[in-house]
Amino acid sequence: MAFNKKTIKDIDVNGKTVLVRASLNVPIKNNKVVDDLRLKALLPTLKYLLDKKAKLVLMSHHSSDGQSLAPVAPVLTDLLSLPVKFVDDSVGPKVAEAVKSLKPGQVMVLENLRFHKGEEANDPVYVKKLAALGDAYVDDDFTATHREHASVVGIPKLLPGVAGLQILQEVDTITKAMENPKRPLLVVVGGTKISTKIDFLDNFIKKAQAIFIGGAMANTFLGAQGLEVGKSLVEESEYKTAQKVMALARDRDVQLFLPIDVVVTDDLDKATKVRVVAANQIGKSDIVADLGPRSVAAIQSVLNKKGTVIWNGPLGVAEISAFAKGSKDIAKRITDSGATSIVGGGDTAGFIDSIGWHDKFSFISTGGGASLELMSGKKLPGVEALLDK
Repeated sequence: MAFNKKTIKDIDVNGKTVLVRASLNVPIKNNKVVDDLRLKALLPTLKYLLDKKAKLVLMSHHSSDGQSLAPVAPVLTDLLSLPVKFVDDSVGPKVAEAVKSLKPGQVMVLENLRFHKGEEANDPVYVKKLAALGDAYVDDDFTATHREHASVVGIPKLLPGVAGLQILQEVDTITKAMENPKRPLLVVVGGTKISTKIDFLDNFIKKAQAIFIGGAMANTFLGAQGLEVGKSLVEESEYKTAQKVMALARDRDVQLFLPIDVVVTDDLDKATKVRVVAANQIGKSDIVADLGPRSVAAIQSVLNKKGTVIWNGPLGVAEISAFAKGSKDIAKRITDSGATSIVGGGDTAGFIDSIGWHDKFSFISTGGGASLELMSGKKLPGVEALLDK
């Protein structure tokens, strides 16, 4: 299904003040941005709007409590090669005056929206104050489209709201990969809990030819088969869910890959007594921390068919280098295979960026929660709030 919402190319922004919901929720340490990938993803939309002589007011939250967005302005200044102003609030007379002073082709960043409780509460009074700052609204923050917050769903009720180029690409790419992929479609799913990915699994059992399950989630599948999982993270309350998923995969002739071997330790932090054991030989004091080499190699036969791979969720305790080998091996096999490769953002994207392989994948989503919702077959409130074509 083609993207059915209006975009920045469908409206006239010449000389208008445009409120842009932007993904400025970037890692900041010691008041400096340490990863600008999300800011770079914004550039096509910002440059398009600036070329059309719009006045841009960028709005965003930051997930770290109390974190100011002030450090973002100088980075955007460098990326856009023009001065980006910052105002230390998001509403009020001072903000209104600063916005009023903007000239066509200028950019301003508002302070962290979550400094006001009205943002997350989608408070009508706060929405009205924000909307009063602009003539039109552009959402180019895919990472927040699953949230019903003031700057996401409130403003487009009061101003004409359209999608930026990043949201267009995100929704279009993910939707096409789900609805009309080059087959076979292999879904690689990891993370901690089945309970957070039930809808995701249910959706892809209807669409995929093969599903590979790793991460701590795989422990629940092993436990559901009566295997010992030692002191590993496991959801015993979801054993029935795991059994249901396995049964559905058999009924629908979906090839389901579960760990054959695993990397275990007796202490995650100290990484002591690290060894590879068969999945049916996990000891009572063992902690499963990564996939074993045979488990990773098992999907090669599917990858050789050069179809489509969707990857969502880490496959081990990948933030600890001793337990990142399985995830790195999977990443290499996927990128070497020639398959179309799509990563569902969040921790998975963070891991891929940490090893410097961002450009090796066909597409990496900027939004963890939003891409998971979309891949689970759900509608995104932030996208639904925009004008239909």
